[in-house]
Amino acid sequence: MTALDFDSFYRDTAHRVIHLVYATTGDLTLAQDCTQEAYARAWQRWSQVSAADDPLSWVRTVARRLAISQWRKDTNRGEAHRRLALVPEEPARPAEDRAYVVAALKTLSPQHREVLALHYLLDMSVEQIADDLGSPVGTIKARLHHGRKALAEALRAKEGGHA
Repeated sequence: MTALDFDSFYRDTAHRVIHLVYATTGDLTLAQDCTQEAYARAWQRWSQVSAADDPLSWVRTVARRLAISQWRKDTNRGEAHRRLALVPEEPARPAEDRAYVVAALKTLSPQHREVLALHYLLDMSVEQIADDLGSPVGTIKARLHHGRKALAEALRAKEGGHA
């Protein structure tokens, strides 16, 4: 693949990676930053990445790992601020119409959020998710089942609180 192929790959897929990272983190800015960095790394290694069976899987994995790393740094920073009695700046909030679903997603475990986002936002099959995450198909099916159930319960609880 050439530079032109990379440009096309980026245009056709970047929005999907942003949606995935946003759905798993609830932070649009973080999702955009991690996605941009993942594509920058893909560009630097494009001859290798483009030769992979699924270049998009490579980019998604890098973006997710970057988001996890940033989340850990932010968590550690927040803990340090609490210990020092510093109040961190309030992060930007998602639009009100998205806040409801994002808040419900945040109640789920990271594993459930991830498989739900891969399945519903990226339209990946159970087998594709299992391959992408390196997990057995049965594990992915169980995470989807339990994740859907937990999400439905969280949405019902939120709906009951707003009614």
